[in-house]
Amino acid sequence: MFETMTVASRDRARVSEIGAVIAHFGLESLLARLGLSNSENETASEEANLPTRVRRALEMLGPTYIKLGQILATRRDILPPEWITAFEKLHSDAPRLPFETLRESVEAALGEPPEHAFARFDPEPLAAASIAQVHRASLHDGSEVVVKVRRPAIRKAMEADLRLLRHLAVVLEQRNAAARRMKPSAMIEQLGREILDELDFTNEGRNADILRADLATVDQVVVPRIHWQYTSEAVLVMEYVEGIAPGDPDRLKAAGVDPSAIARLGARLVLEMVLVNGRFHADPHPGNLLCLPPDGEHDRDRLALLDLGSVGFVSPRRQHEFLTFLLSLRGNDPSGVADMLAAWSQSGDVPRERLLAAAERLVARHGTGALVLDAMVADFFPLLRREGLVLPPDLVLIFKAMVTMDGVLARLVPGFDLSEALGELRGRLVASRLSRLAAPERIESLLLEVSRLSAEAPALMRAVTARVNMGDEPRKDTALVAAIRRAGALLACAIFFHALALLAVGFLS
Repeated sequence: MFETMTVASRDRARVSEIGAVIAHFGLESLLARLGLSNSENETASEEANLPTRVRRALEMLGPTYIKLGQILATRRDILPPEWITAFEKLHSDAPRLPFETLRESVEAALGEPPEHAFARFDPEPLAAASIAQVHRASLHDGSEVVVKVRRPAIRKAMEADLRLLRHLAVVLEQRNAAARRMKPSAMIEQLGREILDELDFTNEGRNADILRADLATVDQVVVPRIHWQYTSEAVLVMEYVEGIAPGDPDRLKAAGVDPSAIARLGARLVLEMVLVNGRFHADPHPGNLLCLPPDGEHDRDRLALLDLGSVGFVSPRRQHEFLTFLLSLRGNDPSGVADMLAAWSQSGDVPRERLLAAAERLVARHGTGALVLDAMVADFFPLLRREGLVLPPDLVLIFKAMVTMDGVLARLVPGFDLSEALGELRGRLVASRLSRLAAPERIESLLLEVSRLSAEAPALMRAVTARVNMGDEPRKDTALVAAIRRAGALLACAIFFHALALLAVGFLS
C-alpha cells in the first residue's frame, strides 16, 4: 500500500488523467474483474463492446498505452479473438504539430537552424505518429531525405507511464491468479525495452545499418541509408525512398509492379531475416513497406523496409526450434510438433498425450497442401489457449512479424503459399547452420572442452560408480550401474565424433 501511494504521489497528475479516461469509457468494472477495484459487474450490453472501449481508452492515453495494446494484439495465445481484433485496430496516428513547436529541439540536435543545415527544408509535416513526425528536406549535395523529429517532452511522459505500469503489473500478479498466467511484469519489461529503444533514434539508425548489411545478398531489398552527420537521439535523417504501399494489387500493376513477384520476395525476405540472419523487422505492416518498380538501374521489382525502430533478434536456439516446428508440421510429424510445444510452454507441465493430440490436429489441418501462415496461426493460437500453453515473448514477436508479413502477401496474392519459399530457402538454412558450427572460434572452444573432458572423464566415471556402489550391501540395481557406464561411453564417443564432424566441416568449407 505504501509503495502504491508513493508511485501515485510522484506521478499524481498522470494518475488523475488515467482515472478520468477510465471513468469516461466506463472501465471501472474491468478493474474489478482484475482485482484492482470493488466496482460492480458490467451488464451484458456493456460487456459486448468492452474490447472496443478499452482500445479507445488506450488510444486516448497516448503512445505508451498504444504500444502496450499493440503488444497485447500479438498475444493470441492468451487473449480471445474479440480482444485481438480490437487491439489490432490500434493506430499511432497523431495530430501534426506546427514546426515552430519543434524548432527548438531540432536546432539543438542539428547545432543550427534546419534552413542552414539543409538546402531545402519543408516545415509542413509529411506524416505524424504518436512519437515523432516526419519532414521532407534536401541536402546540399542534392540528395532527397526525410527528417524524423521526436515530439517534445515525450520521453518524460512515457517514463512516468512505465513506472505506473510496472507497479500495476506487480499488484495484478499479487491479486489475480488468471492474470498471473499472462506474466504482466514480463510484458511491461518488454514494453519498456521497446519504448526506450524507439525513443532513441540512433537505435533506429543502427538497426537500418545492420539489416542493410544482413540483406546485402538480397539485391531486391532496399533499406534507406542513414545520414549520421545529422542524426542524434531526437532527430533522424535518412534517404528518401519513393514507392507504393503494398495494399492494392491493381495499383501496383498500373505502376509496373508485379504483385506475385513482390509476394515471393516478401516471403523470402521474412524467412531470410528470421531463420538465416537472426534479425528481423518486428513490424512489417503495409505502412512500413514500399514497392519499387523496375527502373533504368534495376531490372526487377524491389521492396523497401521503413521505420526500423523495432527490430527483433532470434537466437540460434530459437531459430532451430522454429525451423523444427515448421518442418515437423510440413513433414506430418505430430511428435516433433508436440516436442516444440512442450519446449515453448511457460505455463507449467501439460500432459504429453494432450500435447500430442493437439499436435495431431494441427498437422492434420496444415501438414499438407498450401502453407497459409495466417490460417495456420488462426488454429495454432486457440489451440495454445485451450491447452493452457503460454509462449515466450521473443517467440510471439517472431510469429507476429511473420503473420504481419503474411497478411501483406495475402493482399497481393490471396492464399499465398509459404511452403514454396521455405523449400527454396532450405538449402541456405542448412548451410547457415553448418557455417556457424564450423566457425573457427566454435571449433577452438569445442576442442578445449573436449580436452578438458577427456582429462576429467575417468575420474568422474570412477566417482559416479563409487557413489552408486556405496553402502554395506552390494547394490542390487546393477542395471543402473551398467546404464551409467554405457551412458558415459556413449557420451565420450558422441563428443569425439562431434568434434571430428566439426573439424571436417571446417576443412571442407
